[in-house]
Amino acid sequence: MNTQQALETSLDLPAYLLGASMLVVVMIFHGFALLQIAKRYEVKTFLYLSEKRYSSVAICFYISVFGLFLAHLIEIVIWGLAIYLFRLLPDLGDSILFSGSTYTAMGFMEDILPSGWKMLAVIIAFSGMFAFAWTASVMITMTKNFRQAYTKLHMEKLKLSSEIIDRFN
Repeated sequence: MNTQQALETSLDLPAYLLGASMLVVVMIFHGFALLQIAKRYEVKTFLYLSEKRYSSVAICFYISVFGLFLAHLIEIVIWGLAIYLFRLLPDLGDSILFSGSTYTAMGFMEDILPSGWKMLAVIIAFSGMFAFAWTASVMITMTKNFRQAYTKLHMEKLKLSSEIIDRFN
């Protein structure tokens, strides 16, 4: 191995290049998925609240949370496919499992990436942290309508007048 290759390997330069590229791809996917889920949730729950279908808001909330979960799983698979397609790991299952372990920052797997690619694990972990933070902010916004529906449903059970229930926002 010549000096330039040794330097590139010791600095994990290929990992930075692949990691940065994949980070952009994963974050674009994540943003698109979150916006689609949040947009549909906001519109549907607004309509359900106006129709006084409070239980439907709860169902919509849980379906949306499941959609957010699926988005994260897809991102783990995207990372796993990249690791596998670049032949960093020989088995697709191990590639996905490694990316999931790293993406969630659980770290239950050893770092099994080859020399010169170790920094990729850190970049995958950063993508997971960014994605989870973004998801948390969307979920906090979603809980406003969920909480409103839950409280109005409880007010109905307490047999409060419609006038009082309608004033609660």
